[in-house]
Amino acid sequence: MTNEASGAMARVFSGAALGSATDRSVEALLCHQRPDGHWAFELEADATIPAEYILLDHFLNTINQPLHERMATYLREIQEDHGGWPLFHRGDLNVSASVKAYFALKCVGDSSDAPHMIRAREAILRHGGAESSNVFTRIQLALFGAVPWSAVPVMPVEIMHLPQWFPFHLSKVSYWSRTVIVPLLVLMAKKPQAKNPRNIRVDELFCTHPNQVKEWPGNASPSPVAPLFNVLDKILRVLEPHMPGTPRRKAIDKAVAWINERLNGEDGLGAIYPAMANTVMMYDCLGYAPDHPDYAIARRSVDKLVVDTPTRSYCQPCLSPVWDTGLAVHALLEAKAAPEVIGKACDWLKDRQVLDVVGDWANWRPNARPGGWAFQYNNAHYPDLDDTAVVVMALDRFDRVKYREAIERGAEWVLGLQSKNGGFGAFDADNSYYYLNHIPFADHGALLDPPSADVTARCLSMLAQLGYNIDNPQVASAIDYLRREQESEGCWFGRWGTNYIYGTWSVLCALNAIGIDPQDPMMRRAVAWLNAKQRPDGGWGEDGESYWTDKPKGECAVSTPAQTAWALIALMAAGEIDSPAVIRGIAWLVDTQKQDGTWDEEYYTAVGFPRVFYLRYHGYKAFFPQWALARYQNLQSGNAAPALYGM
Repeated sequence: MTNEASGAMARVFSGAALGSATDRSVEALLCHQRPDGHWAFELEADATIPAEYILLDHFLNTINQPLHERMATYLREIQEDHGGWPLFHRGDLNVSASVKAYFALKCVGDSSDAPHMIRAREAILRHGGAESSNVFTRIQLALFGAVPWSAVPVMPVEIMHLPQWFPFHLSKVSYWSRTVIVPLLVLMAKKPQAKNPRNIRVDELFCTHPNQVKEWPGNASPSPVAPLFNVLDKILRVLEPHMPGTPRRKAIDKAVAWINERLNGEDGLGAIYPAMANTVMMYDCLGYAPDHPDYAIARRSVDKLVVDTPTRSYCQPCLSPVWDTGLAVHALLEAKAAPEVIGKACDWLKDRQVLDVVGDWANWRPNARPGGWAFQYNNAHYPDLDDTAVVVMALDRFDRVKYREAIERGAEWVLGLQSKNGGFGAFDADNSYYYLNHIPFADHGALLDPPSADVTARCLSMLAQLGYNIDNPQVASAIDYLRREQESEGCWFGRWGTNYIYGTWSVLCALNAIGIDPQDPMMRRAVAWLNAKQRPDGGWGEDGESYWTDKPKGECAVSTPAQTAWALIALMAAGEIDSPAVIRGIAWLVDTQKQDGTWDEEYYTAVGFPRVFYLRYHGYKAFFPQWALARYQNLQSGNAAPALYGM
């Protein structure tokens, strides 16, 4: 053991520092538990969501000036030194986010001559101007008359009539894509104009005249089919104004019926902001009165996402109570917290299981029985495999007898959605129609929900914890998938967490749980990669830049509590309990904990869509460090074996 590691160990164990740190973190986590047993931490995205909320109110002329001013305070606070707005903390300027933030601030009343607006405008122009925005931002601009609709790729509402065998069909894109697209199809057919009562324009953000904006940036990944889609777009652009009236009306009716079936009460269509906001605008442009039941409840679903304080406010992209509660339960189980506290949370989780609604996933897996859990409070049409695996493992770990039926139904649903390549996607099986990422509308490259290493690992962990072994064909197929997905450096890609540290944590836990030898070359290469990425201070960190292929993996300007915890749990799963890297990492968590038992974490450690949309889970700094400390404490005291649980 190195002198540095020896010193770290002495600090950790002197004066029972480790036990004290763990106890304080448990108390801090328990302070956030709601009376009915669940947790729901804030979920923060970038500037686009609060900016779009302000723009939505200006579209509808439902301006809440005091709230908007508090949101403007938030937007000014997160403006970066480069003058614009990034996709994640300390990230590079993103043109689309910056255009929306500038537009929203101008709507609130910020003068275009204010210093922060001048800096933003100059930065946007240096990066190609508003005409460099992505498709979704262009649609927002078109709704306000800031660009002509010719600046937006054609997506005819007649898409609703296409059969499932057709190359493009709603069931062939991800859940988030279809819930955003369907109300958007109606808006793009009707082409409404925002009420925009203050007549705000942003012509100054364009390098060329807005009416001349006709081309759009494509998907950054080249494809031989992209030119074909561009030709098709040009053909549709000519035909679209002449579409027959009756098929169009029927297509709009079909879109509205599709939405109404999935409206999801006050939790909203898809339970995600863009789909919910598009739905509100759709009802408005179709002439629904604001007090119409569907319009009113859609609007309430949007407003429920607002985090409002006396000084600053913002809008969340969605809510994460099932995910937060499932992970909090695992952390508290590791720390041996009071059973009555954990039991209350498990009862709450059990009641959230989706048993009666056959969701969109059944388009490709019609024989699978419902049994999953959604990410949000309610989203019955769209349960996901990641949440389901986490909740099943939590219930099984706490009381497998009491929750046996829920556990079995959850596992059955997960197994029913395994993809043909052995992996698991988040919401659907075999959602791998990669050519669709190259239609002009999909310049963000995030239209699909293919299998990923992190979700596959979570499902494999669940199966291992429930007693499945490597002789099971579906287990073997998942392991083979993970072997193929390992990067040349030894890490795994993290689709839903940032990034390779998250993916590697997920996979090493799964491989350990299913009984892969820690000396397996696959695991040794992963351990070597994690050791190489440990920062000089003993922690780990990785920022959102790692999702670009030319950027380093597993690196950041600072160490973060959540990513340090992932690396530590991963290394311990691989048998590295007494390694110098683990000891130094544990010491970093102990040393950086605040007196109230929490940690600071400004950096974003999760992702909605790589290179497009990033997330900051405020709960990650609460339960993951506590989990790592408790795991280390248990293993050091001999109270647990490395392969005890799947996470």
